[in-house]
Amino acid sequence: MSGVTTDTRHPPDMVSSNHMNRHIPFSSHREYRFYQGLLATGVANGIQALNFLGDRFLRKSHASGGIDELYRHSVNSAFSPKEAFLVTGAPHASAYYPRDFAWFYPDVLDPETIMGSEDAVRRVRLLEKSVRLLLEAVRANVVTTTIVPAGGDRYIGVNYFSLPSDTLLGILAGLEQIVRADQRASPFLAMSQGAHAGRLLLAEYREDLKKAIFQLAEALEPFEDGGVAALLCDVTAPRSAATDTRAERRRFVTNACVYATFVRGIRLGVIDRIELEGLLGRELSQYKTELLGLFGKPGYIRHALDLRSEPAASCIALDFVNVHQGFWDLSEAGERALFAATTDLILGEPRFRIPDTSHFLVSADNPQNKMIHKIAAPAYQGRSCWPTFNVEFADRMLDYDECSGTDKYRSCARDILRDIRTATETHGGYQELLSEKGQKYRTWAYQSADAHSWFPRFLSVWRRAFGTPLLDRS
Repeated sequence: MSGVTTDTRHPPDMVSSNHMNRHIPFSSHREYRFYQGLLATGVANGIQALNFLGDRFLRKSHASGGIDELYRHSVNSAFSPKEAFLVTGAPHASAYYPRDFAWFYPDVLDPETIMGSEDAVRRVRLLEKSVRLLLEAVRANVVTTTIVPAGGDRYIGVNYFSLPSDTLLGILAGLEQIVRADQRASPFLAMSQGAHAGRLLLAEYREDLKKAIFQLAEALEPFEDGGVAALLCDVTAPRSAATDTRAERRRFVTNACVYATFVRGIRLGVIDRIELEGLLGRELSQYKTELLGLFGKPGYIRHALDLRSEPAASCIALDFVNVHQGFWDLSEAGERALFAATTDLILGEPRFRIPDTSHFLVSADNPQNKMIHKIAAPAYQGRSCWPTFNVEFADRMLDYDECSGTDKYRSCARDILRDIRTATETHGGYQELLSEKGQKYRTWAYQSADAHSWFPRFLSVWRRAFGTPLLDRS
């Protein structure tokens, strides 16, 4: 999956894609060049280090404010016409993370979150430009966790901190969001124009995506634990997902992302189910059943198979909720039971939450980290709270109640969302993550981003939980 196609016009450690794009709505003709290799990685690391350290020591604090004012500021920042790509916000704004389209901004085209026709046009244009660039990277065989701009239309593909499990998932999610932009009732003409642009992108890059997805499928290896077996993407080495600073292997979230990639690919018509199942050597449903049997063997979802089995709360991570329209199908009774058991362990363990709040931490204990994270940000994806993971937790709770015909989790989901609103207003913006004491997460080297582009997803789930919009847009 990490293979490189070398262009002979460049040194052997560089990859270049010189495909000239056809004109489609919202895009101009552009030529992207992508680079990989030791030299390119060194340049990317230097760019990233300067950006992260510069943000830590130079970023100015924002005053707190009301949710309407803060959301308007976030929208204007995230979808500014000056932006070349859809990004989280500082300190991540100098690099592009393909996974984010599935994990963190799957609802940027939700009409309920759009502030007006101008905002709609800006979002569609920026999303289309972003996805087109990522598709060009796939065409150049640069399927990496991170793409770092290197000046002009030159980009460096880097894997932080291992090969990706969810990059293709993010690209498919971004593409699907454009393709289906006109399927929700909306007063904005930009949505139908965006959907047309998305369909053209899908037709143009279908074969490139198909090749990359099948390469991902071919990388799966069999693994057995106590007589239960499944195909995994990370048998011998960690694979990157949204919680990629965790150094464990055989993780639930990485393998759930691979399954979700296959489902998205089939849904978009990029790959054929029968052809995929022939490659896997089993039906897709059986592949998922085996994953659930392996990771759900104790009756709840273990985060990683390398972890000890007791106590149960130490073997769970909040990212088990996976992505929007991703792994979980809570209309299935067996999946509901596993989801509920894992959820109840989190709700019942005081170490999983910031005291006196419904802010849930990624895990009850800090995980095994890469050395750089032990030094720079040891709790980054352990004993810290990511509001956006909490939003997905709340959304899966709502899925559970809807599919089970109960109100088991709705009040908890609402409490989660209320506390995120309070934190957003208190800290002056929608936070990437909070410390275990409820403050902005910051260390000597790093501080939480104001995650402007993640804000719309919060509004979408709020509307679902409460039945009314969070903001008055009149």
